Amino acid sequence: MGQILLMSMATAQNTSSPPLTLPLSQDDSFNFQLLAVLAVAPYSGADVGPVLATAQQIEPGNFSSFSEAFYTLANTTKAEAEDPQNAYDPINVRDTWFSAATYFRAADFFLHGDWTDPLINLLWEEQTAAFDQALASLPVPGVRVRIPADNFTVEAIWYSSTAEGGAHRPTLILGNGYDGSQEDLYHTIVVPALARGWNCLTYEGPGQPSVRRSQNLGFIHDWERVVTPTIDYLLSEHADDVDDARLVLFGFSFGGYLAARAAAFDSRLAALILDGGVYDTYAAYSAALSPELLDLYLSNNQTAFDSAAESLRTDPSLPSSIRWGLEQGLWSFNTESAFEFLQRTSLFTLEGVTDRIQIPTWIANAEAEAFFPGQSAQVAEALGDRATLHNFTGAAAYHCQVGAFQELSRTMFAWLNQTLS
Repeated sequence: MGQILLMSMATAQNTSSPPLTLPLSQDDSFNFQLLAVLAVAPYSGADVGPVLATAQQIEPGNFSSFSEAFYTLANTTKAEAEDPQNAYDPINVRDTWFSAATYFRAADFFLHGDWTDPLINLLWEEQTAAFDQALASLPVPGVRVRIPADNFTVEAIWYSSTAEGGAHRPTLILGNGYDGSQEDLYHTIVVPALARGWNCLTYEGPGQPSVRRSQNLGFIHDWERVVTPTIDYLLSEHADDVDDARLVLFGFSFGGYLAARAAAFDSRLAALILDGGVYDTYAAYSAALSPELLDLYLSNNQTAFDSAAESLRTDPSLPSSIRWGLEQGLWSFNTESAFEFLQRTSLFTLEGVTDRIQIPTWIANAEAEAFFPGQSAQVAEALGDRATLHNFTGAAAYHCQVGAFQELSRTMFAWLNQTLS
């Protein structure tokens, strides 16, 4: 999940629509990310008051200010979690550690422009340690697993909906996107899924937070290399727990491309969930270029394009969303060249593979989608009668229904119940 605008002309103007909810920052990018932190409060991922107080301390457009404010909140919350007086029951321990983990992740979000910044790894170590403390306090503790794949390792977390073995329950395989972590998915989908009797396995592959850090690997377009070993793991190690007739793959944000690509090359899935649909990554990213910058890219002059992109990135008047999108793209694709980054995105397309997706597919279409506008409908059209396109409007119309995760869950699980019953 997150903001995926990449770059624009140096004279870019803010043409965004008025916010759908009460604004939390004058900076559109900060506003969206603050809303993303608040959005996990219903599922024990944050507390509303501390986040709103932190929002007041952040200087719009100042990435360091955003990081420092959430780092302070994360450490304050961590201290509360470590206070022996507060550890009187597992629920208190769990919720406090989960919130601390969320705040450490928020502190990391805007830092990927400088790969040498030690906070990139330090904050992730802190969030992982905090999240693991919370995992251990769940009624059925979550378990981290490492799944061997093709020259890399998938990082995953297994959540069982029951402590009793042999239940053969429906199971969700959940993957995030361009910037989101598997830990984020716990507060987005896992909690409501477990409450409905679903097992869950969240995972991360190349380009995603833990694999990018620990294995130094950027995104790969052939995502079946990630998901197929994950399905192998579930059907071998949890054969008594997983109903293989109700095995569903979920892709969040840019994961809408990743999951769809994987589903095209593995026939063991019963259904596919895309929130939202991503048909052509290059088309979305290149559309954010000025005509001059696009012409420079198409001229195949890598040196000139990289120089122009770097000048753009360091322009103090550049909107935060564009600066962040470029910096995150370079980091998550593991390249220091904006030209190579954009070039690689052309591989991330569903052109020629949608005919291979033969399972029922639910696609979320956000009315205010800012990052892949129109592409959910494009994926649905390519899939034909195999697809159900659901339009989210009103306050649920942000990218990935940020701020309306209860509405997302109600709608998604209603479709799953009807489709798989």
